[in-house]
Amino acid sequence: MNAVRSVARHSFLGAASAVTLCLAGLSGAVLSDEIKVKVSGDQEIPPVTTPASGTGIFIVNPDRSISGSVTVTGLTVTAAHIHDAPAGKNGPIVVPLTKISETTWQVPAGAKLTDGQYASYKAGDLYFNMHSAAYKAGEIRGQIKP
Repeated sequence: MNAVRSVARHSFLGAASAVTLCLAGLSGAVLSDEIKVKVSGDQEIPPVTTPASGTGIFIVNPDRSISGSVTVTGLTVTAAHIHDAPAGKNGPIVVPLTKISETTWQVPAGAKLTDGQYASYKAGDLYFNMHSAAYKAGEIRGQIKP
């Protein structure tokens, strides 16, 4: 009987350990934010009437590292950035995006927000915008909200 209890106890502890390891492995993914953002001309300051649009996906981690990309249609992008300002206002560049194709721009590898920029992100005060020859200040924009 003691042998049966011993085997049952070891089986339970093994299973509990496996569950703990799985949950520990998932905790980093759970703590990261994946944000999907739609960009359009009506979010620009001042608003822009344009057929251009786009979608971005960003991942912000608790260590303030950021990754992701934006894919656009209907415009030729001349520059793309993440900026620090709430909706309705323009702000300084936080992260310049890198062109990887005619329609896709991405956050450069190793990009990291400062403590202040991370606080702005948590408050919903970061945005990205795409610039064009016709709209040098930005043609489409999207607020990055956690």
